[in-house]
Amino acid sequence: MPLSPPSRRRVRLAATATAVLLALLAPALPASAAGTPAPPAPPAAAAAAQPAHPGLDRKALGRTLQDLHKAGMYGAYSAVRDGNASWQGASGVADITTGRPMRPGLEHRIGSITKTFTAVAVLQEVGNGHIKLDAPIGRYLPDLFPGDRGRAITVRMLLNHTSGIADYGYALWSKPEDLETGRFHHHDPRKLARLALAAPPMGKPGEAHHYANANYVIAGLLLRKVTGQAPETYITDHVIKKAGLRHTYFPRSPYLTGPHAKMYEGLYGIFDPPRDLSAYDMSWVSTAGSLVSTMDDLNTFFRALLTGRLLDKAELREMQTTVPIKGSSRARYGLGLASLDLECGRVWGHDGLVPGSGTVSFSSPDGSRQVSLGTNLTRYYGLDPDDKEKTGPIDDAKGAHWFTALCGVTAKASAQQHLPTPPQSIPAPALPQALSRD
Repeated sequence: MPLSPPSRRRVRLAATATAVLLALLAPALPASAAGTPAPPAPPAAAAAAQPAHPGLDRKALGRTLQDLHKAGMYGAYSAVRDGNASWQGASGVADITTGRPMRPGLEHRIGSITKTFTAVAVLQEVGNGHIKLDAPIGRYLPDLFPGDRGRAITVRMLLNHTSGIADYGYALWSKPEDLETGRFHHHDPRKLARLALAAPPMGKPGEAHHYANANYVIAGLLLRKVTGQAPETYITDHVIKKAGLRHTYFPRSPYLTGPHAKMYEGLYGIFDPPRDLSAYDMSWVSTAGSLVSTMDDLNTFFRALLTGRLLDKAELREMQTTVPIKGSSRARYGLGLASLDLECGRVWGHDGLVPGSGTVSFSSPDGSRQVSLGTNLTRYYGLDPDDKEKTGPIDDAKGAHWFTALCGVTAKASAQQHLPTPPQSIPAPALPQALSRD
């Protein structure tokens, strides 16, 4: 059963550690701390037969993905590449009611990985001479940023989350049930931006990295102002299509139209059992986290990005100019792109977390070695007395799988020995800063 949160106290859902960086935790909680057990496993979805490749241990990848389901994750799908060789697999169930099995190519809400797409679009306009990274945002959006704040915050600060702008979740949800009852409410991005700007700043402009979806909602408004197009249209035409992606899109309604898994939110045990939040109007996070994709498409995207197909060298270099992430010696954040230093070398990518859907996608610097992993159960453990999210076997199993994919470490114990101390970022997008529980 999920851990029950303490009653009658404030439950903090601030953007803190993400799925991928929580997965870096080496120590696991005792088995008694595990979350909702997964239903009996159906047969694993078989990956298409492919030539043997010494760089891909297909048996280990399949085993670690099955271990993730056995640890308590409802379902998972993964795509791994090493040069021209590739592997895809799935484990667990896409629907806990019917037992429908997971399949590798299902569509999936990728959350904050959307930020990488949005950053690429802004940097393309930098390359076109229409935006200057170190220009004040008030130059482009004077009505939204009048006065000193508009002169102090630059475009770069939005993209690397050093603007100090707070998030707006506190205004959207005041209690846990709002997360479900507000599923079909449509939000205007300008109103979201104004909510964030009305909140007390998280810091001085340029002072430190403070992750907030508001930065990328505003980046979308910047694209609209500069290009004269809806930012979703611009990103689709100039990023998604340019990368050759076939199953990546901004949804036009709360419903996914293609084949997909159901997505279950546990909300740290408050939702017991976890609730199906597959249908959700993602306008509340717009250009910060609303994209749908597949794991294979994500690998294609990051390979295209890192090999210079989407940006010129100067703009890609700016994207990979990073700032420290508080609490981490191995993770840093660039312009919509994060770096993580593993024992086998540096990797680049991003992760995402929206209700019921978790994703991680990382690649070697040259884009040759890649993994994208999606899961359909989120916030499956409870909170400790300090309102920090607990971790356990599911997180260990996630780490073992994607670490095996990137570094070739096949033994769980060996993988744990090499995992760095987890930073407290890259923060998960977009649940409220705090929710009250009666």
